[in-house]
Amino acid sequence: MRDALCASVQYLIMSEKGAAIPYSRLVAIADALLEDADDDLALLARGIDALEQPVRDELLVSDQLNAYQVFYYFFRTEPDMLVQELLDLEPASSLVRGLKIEETDLLELSFGVRDAKPVIVISDGDKAVATFFGRSAYEQGREFLKSPEYR
Repeated sequence: MRDALCASVQYLIMSEKGAAIPYSRLVAIADALLEDADDDLALLARGIDALEQPVRDELLVSDQLNAYQVFYYFFRTEPDMLVQELLDLEPASSLVRGLKIEETDLLELSFGVRDAKPVIVISDGDKAVATFFGRSAYEQGREFLKSPEYR
């Protein structure tokens, strides 16, 4: 299945090495990925993995995907239903600024993308108190929220 997905997208990205990707081409790539994945997030994530890095990096912060699809791509997990609904309603382009997706009485957990990597920032409303990067960032951030000093 991955080979078919790669083949359907590969013709769209052959000439994109190092250059900014034209909007029309990015739309075509996203459309092909979404059509081939047919609402299967795991298949969509594999398709995104198959893209060349510059194309992938641009797609992950574009309006062509929603924030939930990008969340799943990076963390390969499904968040709570309320978080999923919030992310579903936001374009991936909003992740450049970051989105508050969870909160406790004292802390807020935000998800964003910096330098093509996922970032989870825990803040007290005024300043960041912890920052986590990479594929385990969400899990680390949720554990931090459970810390006894912040309950």
